[in-house]
Amino acid sequence: MFSTLVSVEELAGHLNDSDWIVCDCRHDLTSYDAGRDAFDQSHIPGARFLHLDEDLSGPKTGSNGRHPLPHPRSFALRLGALGVDSAKQVIAYDASGGYYAARLWWMLRWIGHTRAAVLDGGWDAWNASALPVTSEPSSIQPAAYTLRPRPELSVDTAFVAAHLTDGAITVVDARSSDRFRGENESLDPIGGHIPGAENRFFRLNLEADGRFKQPHVLKQEFTGLLRNAPPSRVVHQCGSGVTACHNLLAMEHAGLSGSRLYPGSWSEWISDRSRPVAR
Repeated sequence: MFSTLVSVEELAGHLNDSDWIVCDCRHDLTSYDAGRDAFDQSHIPGARFLHLDEDLSGPKTGSNGRHPLPHPRSFALRLGALGVDSAKQVIAYDASGGYYAARLWWMLRWIGHTRAAVLDGGWDAWNASALPVTSEPSSIQPAAYTLRPRPELSVDTAFVAAHLTDGAITVVDARSSDRFRGENESLDPIGGHIPGAENRFFRLNLEADGRFKQPHVLKQEFTGLLRNAPPSRVVHQCGSGVTACHNLLAMEHAGLSGSRLYPGSWSEWISDRSRPVAR
């Protein structure tokens, strides 16, 4: 069972394994159909496409962030339609260093699916290894997905606000350092960060080739950032609950299990102008 990362070589050896399902999560925040168009042109054989806004997010209310979580039952129905049941090994990939794929990885864990991993290096690593690709649609046999929800893996805005100054949690913001400082904000109407948050840009989890750093390196880096705070006290956030999953995956890969996600993240936090903002 793979529960964090899988290499292109390992995936290539299981392409014809009916117990393995590959999910293409390519996306571009500035171009709604870019991921789907890329998938239609070429993808890993047998892959199914999941769209960030349509499949990995729920309805927006104006106060629940840019990429709110869907209802677990809706997500389970979508997985079943793609042929995923609770026994399948799911492998997610993208072309962005893994951060869209990590969103699917975390959501699978959130509904109790532990057999989930991200393709290390993603689409670029697959192509660099000259492994097979296709434009043919995948043959899908629908399945029934059995939910085993794990709501304890996430926290809400009220939880973050309640523990803002008591030292009970350490908030880690996955956005770039300039956005964290409140500069060059291009996605949300207000710049800045949650007071007291630490900054760990998600791309720091990767080597130059787009693969994740070795577990011992990530463990050293996160331990230094968190000043030895236990993972159970760590809450990850970003702009909308997507790249935060990348930091959560990196910690799991490093053996630092038990941190949680604030899905609404910055875009939900600032929906109420009375909440404090730091710059």
